[in-house]
This record gives sequence, structure tokens and C-alpha cells, in this order.
Amino acid sequence: MYSDITSFIHQLYKSDEFIPLHAPLFIGNEKKYMNECIDTTFVSSVGKFVDRFEEMVADYTGAAKAVVCVSGTNALHMAMMLVGVERDDEVLTQALTFIATCNAISYIGAHPVFIDVDKETLGLSPAAVRRWLEKNAEIKKDVCYNKHTGRRVKACIPMHTFGHPVKLDELVSICDEYHIELVEDAAESIGSFYKGKHTGTFGKVGAISFNGNKTITTGGGGMLLFQDEELSKFAKHLTTQAKVPHRWEFVHDHVGYNYRMPNINAALGCAQMENLDRYVENKRETAQKYKEFFSIHSDITFFTEPTDCYSNYWLNAVLLKDRHAQQEFLQYTNDHGVMTRPVWQLMSRLEMFKGCETDGLENTIWLEERIVNIPSSVRLNR
Repeated sequence: MYSDITSFIHQLYKSDEFIPLHAPLFIGNEKKYMNECIDTTFVSSVGKFVDRFEEMVADYTGAAKAVVCVSGTNALHMAMMLVGVERDDEVLTQALTFIATCNAISYIGAHPVFIDVDKETLGLSPAAVRRWLEKNAEIKKDVCYNKHTGRRVKACIPMHTFGHPVKLDELVSICDEYHIELVEDAAESIGSFYKGKHTGTFGKVGAISFNGNKTITTGGGGMLLFQDEELSKFAKHLTTQAKVPHRWEFVHDHVGYNYRMPNINAALGCAQMENLDRYVENKRETAQKYKEFFSIHSDITFFTEPTDCYSNYWLNAVLLKDRHAQQEFLQYTNDHGVMTRPVWQLMSRLEMFKGCETDGLENTIWLEERIVNIPSSVRLNR
């Protein structure tokens, strides 16, 4: 039944071998820059590539400043701390996300509240957020509280699923109205724009991931994006063990974190950034080919970028007609040399988060039963 699909994907990637979901690509100055790190011995957290990588990402995204971290999860953790999330606060987010979002909330001792997503974005729904707040929130002295639990509702974390931006202007407006901090989980969306503005730059802080399976990679790594330069300086201080600068003394003025990206990883990032536009263009071409191919399959819908968005199509996705068809598709493709996968198990189903409040998650559950990711690597022989 699905043989034409696996055949098409093998032809698309011009290979009879197993087709991975998303493989990294190194075609530029990666080896040159990494060898420079080794030759100069600057392989740890001090070195010119750290500064250069931060500058390149800030310039590309339009952020005032960018601060590297060792992972996207660390970046999210730090982002929430910087906007004031504290133990026993509540954070509005989506259950359709990678676990890093909720792990970062949990590191602080805060509580995720799972709100539904929009089918057209796969990300946090502004309408659902507003409904939940109108029903459950109250404002006291410019602070938002959950009137049922008594906890402060401090932040809202949308995640740009598979690189597709959520409706950011609406979320910004709602968060401003309810005095909630917007922190963007832009882990998957380097190269994605909403109404001409890069994801991760709409809230006070945004977080990007450069894990090995992302559009560009530093092996492992992340980045904080800021519009406030003073806040970025404080972030840099905290992520480097909060050490007060001195030529030989070791004095620390806060509880700090060893979230520093090594220079050798940043060197990899600099080389990857030099090809980012090329990679995104290639991935968008791949998405267009998938769109055309799946247009003749009445029972399978290829997911396309939302309105007002320019998506990086980090992971391409199709929607099957139901859970049974989804499982059949996964079984056949993986048996025939094409790696596919379902969306992550919903956070609200995991043991650690089963007791967290939800709004019913109607769209979220519908999508979980239908989404399948298909190969999305940059194609060298396009």
C-alpha cells in the first residue's frame, strides 16, 4: 500500500540505503575551524569562535544579543530563571513537545499547565490559552494567579513544532494582558520567521537548540536570544559559574551554572551558520516535492507552513487518517528502509507529568494519533 511512498523517498534522496530521519551535514569549514581550535589549544569555553558564533546568530535572527549554552535544555532552564520563574510557579505550555520543555520547567520546581495546540501550526493555541486564562486566572497587583491552586502563573512557553512558528503576535498580546512572561522554545526553528521576524525574538528570551539532529548542529549546544543587552550580560555571567572577572582570584557572586559551550563546538557552529541559508532553501525545496507528491494521496495530508510563516521545515510531517493508519505507515516505512517516527508521547501521558492540569487537549490528542515525521535531511544531490 505504501510502496510508492518508500520508492519516492529513496529516489528523492538518490539512495538504496536506509534513509535516516535527519542527518547532519558538514560541507564547509568545520574541519578547518576545529583544527584551529586544536592547534591553538583553545578547545574549552574560552576562544574566538564562541564570540563569533554568538554574533553570527544574533545577526541572523535579529536579536540584540545571543549567549551560547551547552544544550537547548540548559538554554530553556536559564531563560525561565531570567524571566523570574520560581519554585511552585505555573508555566503554560503544550503537551505536544519534546520533553526538554518540561524538564527545564521541572528543574526550577515549577509546574507545567498543558494547553491545547492549533491544528494549523502544531503549536500552542492563543485561543486555547485565552480560554484557560479567562476561566482560571485572576490578576492581583499586576500578578497573574491561578485562582483554583493559588499559584502564580509566571510564564508561557510555546514551542515551534518541527520548525513551524506559532501565532506569536496573538500570544504576545495575551501574555502582556495577563502579565505573563513569554519564553519561546525555538529549539527546532533556526531559520524560521513569523511575519518577517525570526522565531525566538518575540519574548524577553528565546532558546534555540543545536543538537546533532537539528537544521544546523554543534554536536550538542544551545543559544539564548535577547532583546535586552543587560539581561544577556547577566545570562553570560550565570552560565559561566557566576565568576567575577579577575586575573587570578576566584570569586563568585551568584549560584552559577556550568552551561558554557566549548570553543570547539562553537567552531562547528560558525561553519554551520555559513551554510544555514543554503540548508533552509534545500529543506524548503524538499518540502515542496513532498507536498506535490502527497497531493495525490487522499488519505495522507502533508503538513505545510502556517499562514504568515516562513518555516525551515526541520522535520517534515504527514497526517494519517487515524491511529491504525499511522501505525501501518510506521511499520511499512521502517521495514522498507525509510526511517519514520510518530510525534513524541504527549507530556501529559508521562508518569512525571500525569498530575498536571490540562484543558482537555482535544487537538493535541487528535494530532498525536495521526502525525508521522518523514526523512528531512538536506539533500546534497538535489
